[in-house]
Amino acid sequence: MTQTELTAAADHGVGMTARRDAWWLQPLLIFIGLTTFGVYAIWAAWQGNNYLYVGHGAYYLSPFYSPDLQAIFGFQPPFSFAFLVLWIPLGFRASCYYYRKAYYRSYMLDPPACAVGEPKNRCYQGERKFPFILQNLHRYFFYLALLLLVSLWYDAIRALFFRGPNGGLQLGLGVGTLVLFFNVITLTAFSFGCNSCRHLIGGQLNCFSCSCTTRTRYKLWRGVSVLNLKHMEWAWVSLFAVGFADLYIRLCAMGIWHDVRLW
Repeated sequence: MTQTELTAAADHGVGMTARRDAWWLQPLLIFIGLTTFGVYAIWAAWQGNNYLYVGHGAYYLSPFYSPDLQAIFGFQPPFSFAFLVLWIPLGFRASCYYYRKAYYRSYMLDPPACAVGEPKNRCYQGERKFPFILQNLHRYFFYLALLLLVSLWYDAIRALFFRGPNGGLQLGLGVGTLVLFFNVITLTAFSFGCNSCRHLIGGQLNCFSCSCTTRTRYKLWRGVSVLNLKHMEWAWVSLFAVGFADLYIRLCAMGIWHDVRLW
């Protein structure tokens, strides 16, 4: 069947299509995945406890609560301080080009898939009207997300040091350490594969070979472009990683799971 015939079938209404494959499976899985993560993230942030594991000399801080503003500034807000942090990764992911495609299709059915009918009487005017104009803040959320990455790298490196019997710190390795490193590595790959990062590094240049600086920027741009090719994959792996990191630390702090010291 030609693309013209597929498009004609889709014009008959929402969900209408001549496609015979399971086109609905991907948007359904995306809907389940994003909804599950969203519900869990809100619940975990709302708790305001069990976000730090210090058993057996370890120091694992949940990425949902990083940086630990409560400890840094010494104040106790009337709500979980995680909400003072989570709006940054939420804004970064919600305005991400891949995630826009994902939730436009899964939640708004606009369209559910290629050559599949979408709801009628919609007047999409690009990103010039509220709320879509907020998508243009993506590059600024990227800058803020970089600050959180610094904090998450600190937390992962801090998880390499365990408090010994004499109260001093010594190098070590636990399962929680690996969980935190996996989390920050995947988040870094997702963040640096972002189109805003590519534009920051290689944008506004008319010549990539005119100077040592532009040649260096070109090499960096090609490097982050490699990450950009798998941006969708990094988006999902990092989403799972950050959710699992919080779950692991939470269950260890509650005594349900026991962190295994590897070294």
